Amino acid sequence: MFSIVIPLFNESENIEKLIFEIEVSLKKIRDYEIILVDDGSTDQTSEIIKKNNFDRVKLFNNLKNKGQSFSIVKGIKNSINDIIVTLDGDGQNDPKDIPKLLDIYLNNKDIKLVGGIRENRKDNYSKIVASKIANYIRSKILKDRCKDTGCSLKVFEKKIFLSFPYFDGIHRFLPALYNGYGYKTKFVSVKHRKREFGISKYGNLRRLYSGIGDIVKVKNIIKERKS
Repeated sequence: MFSIVIPLFNESENIEKLIFEIEVSLKKIRDYEIILVDDGSTDQTSEIIKKNNFDRVKLFNNLKNKGQSFSIVKGIKNSINDIIVTLDGDGQNDPKDIPKLLDIYLNNKDIKLVGGIRENRKDNYSKIVASKIANYIRSKILKDRCKDTGCSLKVFEKKIFLSFPYFDGIHRFLPALYNGYGYKTKFVSVKHRKREFGISKYGNLRRLYSGIGDIVKVKNIIKERKS
């Protein structure tokens, strides 16, 4: 029915618990797979996954660190289902929210993307501030009606996603792209948890600066689509 895609980079201390939580949260559902993409980890992430031999898990490895967008796209291309669920591998997204987003998606045929909005974020102050500024600028320019596009917990249609031109950072602009291509989206509040182990690898202040160029890129992609 759906594929869960999770990019990983040095998450050896988090991945076992996360997989267990996903399985518990979806215990009433049988038809799903979990696609893990190890983005060139230098710790024991892949070894731990292989050791556990999880039934529903498929593991793919990048020989070197290629970034979150690359890893997500790789996972989606290797999935077997038309419905994609994405979330972070650090455990800050709560798998208990997956059924809520899926229920909205499956019961509203006109909605092609359901995204989470992190309430009471548990990140450090600088990351929260940078995220709020980036979200404000992006929302004003792209008018995607999403106040937290950085939340990785999303449910969307695979074929539509793969129709977008790829660029590094695409995963942060899915609301704008779906809206820009004429598809209906919906956003709901989800839980955000404090990271238990490790440090944030993909989130940093550089996003605030590189994101400006990405906003222009997305605006041009949407403009070309409409012309």
